[in-house]
Amino acid sequence: MTGVEQAAAQRARVPRPAAVMFDLDGTLVDNVGTRIDSWLEAFERFGYPATRDQIAPLIGIDGRRLAGEVAQASGRPIDRDRAEEIDKACGEIFGRRNRSPRPLPGVHELGDTLDAAAIPWAIATSSRREQVATSVGALGLQRQPTIVDGSHVERAKPEPDLLLLAARELHTAPDMCWCVGDSTWDMRAAVAARMTPIAVTAGSAVSAETLLEAGAALVVGRLDELRAELG
Repeated sequence: MTGVEQAAAQRARVPRPAAVMFDLDGTLVDNVGTRIDSWLEAFERFGYPATRDQIAPLIGIDGRRLAGEVAQASGRPIDRDRAEEIDKACGEIFGRRNRSPRPLPGVHELGDTLDAAAIPWAIATSSRREQVATSVGALGLQRQPTIVDGSHVERAKPEPDLLLLAARELHTAPDMCWCVGDSTWDMRAAVAARMTPIAVTAGSAVSAETLLEAGAALVVGRLDELRAELG
């Protein structure tokens, strides 16, 4: 099967959504590099060795779990309280660094298409509440979107809790929703929530192949490419 045929077959498996859940960092806003730099600074502060290549594929996962995995890999396992401390420190560093994030290509075009089609959408992010405002503000939206963040649930991505709560907020059955994200953790959370996992690579730290392996039903380069699926 040619690449064109594969793309056509992939798109045929994507149903039109009744609602859409978007990840935030790396999906709507171009700041994954800032997120990685923040983790590197946090781990340096706490004395845990970490590399960019190690952290990049973990972006999008629950921050406490990320901290725990990096600590485990260094041979110095940590408990939940220590993981919380490192995650909180990373959030503070990210807040300092994330001063002028930019929307990723196609954000406004896709948002306009969803609004014109009367398809509700929400932001579902593992980020802490205090980290969300700057990134959402960078989108320049005309109205405040529905936002479900990591403070609303006990278990963030890759668990489905964030997505399921967002679906309830939009009064839509999960299996009628798209979940659009840039990380493997978004895709795994979508599969667990029984939503259609859609990946966008413009701001991602991982490859299209990696996203497909994580369960993506469709991978696009830019968000506005999804407008064709809403016709």
